[in-house]
Amino acid sequence: MDLTTQYLGLTLRSPLIVGAAAPLTEDIDNIRLMEDAGAGAVVLHSLFEEQIRKEKLELHHHFTYGTDSFAEALNYFPENASDVFHVGVEAYLEHIQTAKSMVRMPIIASLNGSHQGEWEHTAKLMEQAGADAIELNIYYVPTDMNKNGSEVEYEYIQIVRTVRENLNIPVAVKLSPFFSNMANIAKRLVDNGASGLVLFNRFYQPDIDIENLEVTPNLILSSPLDMRLPMRWIAMLYGRLDVDFAATSGIQRGTDAIKMLMAGAKVTALVATLLRHGIHHIETIETEMVQWLEEHEYLSLEQLRGSMSQINCPDESAFERAQYMRAIQSYQPERHTL
Repeated sequence: MDLTTQYLGLTLRSPLIVGAAAPLTEDIDNIRLMEDAGAGAVVLHSLFEEQIRKEKLELHHHFTYGTDSFAEALNYFPENASDVFHVGVEAYLEHIQTAKSMVRMPIIASLNGSHQGEWEHTAKLMEQAGADAIELNIYYVPTDMNKNGSEVEYEYIQIVRTVRENLNIPVAVKLSPFFSNMANIAKRLVDNGASGLVLFNRFYQPDIDIENLEVTPNLILSSPLDMRLPMRWIAMLYGRLDVDFAATSGIQRGTDAIKMLMAGAKVTALVATLLRHGIHHIETIETEMVQWLEEHEYLSLEQLRGSMSQINCPDESAFERAQYMRAIQSYQPERHTL
């Protein structure tokens, strides 16, 4: 069975890739295991905007500390200044280089942030380190009451535009579904250089510890129910934008991946299922996919890709409001007897 797919201009042996949220990619040996298990590509764990900013502040402190003491201090450079700067960024770049030397599958670097700034410079360093593509994970929760939706969207566009202008490798954008017009922002991102859209980023909501009076992180792994939102939007946008879609959230089985591909995805990113079942679960998902394809007499993935997208459905309203009304009307509450 031919599972080959093209994503971001890269040839992948399989549409099953490892997503950026997986801490498993921090271990180089795991990346080799992922390739052995059949992964088509790996999106490395994210380098966070906060890490880059922290290193810049630390470097500035070491370069300027004591310079107001006497004139000669202006020529002072800390002995370990380079070590301070390279705590996170340099280690990440080395991680890219090592991964590229160990495996043949594409390595996609990930930048996670919310503001304009160091994105373009760091992305260029990732390209120079050997990354085959960059995934921009724009994790932004706007809280400024004086900033309107257009201003927020403009920041997204500017980030993508400035990063793309400085690179020779493709850029994918991982974004949330929380826009007033998802179709419009998707189009504008593509128009400004995005070669891929990764749908969707999951916002992890904090919890409150009522005994210790603390706000605490609360990570809940995705479930198959989380598939519905990205599947719906990929199906509605497929064929209307010249872009590659990556589906993420809730993909646990081979049939889940099949659904996403039918909607129009080029790849499906696996995270939670690998954390639950281990890296070798990639093999299980691929086996289930191949079995389904053979049973339904498909020769390749291209035969089914986008076959259940909105533009290929006899009823184009299936993904819109009409389906919502049908769902409500079709629900039958349980009958209880006294």
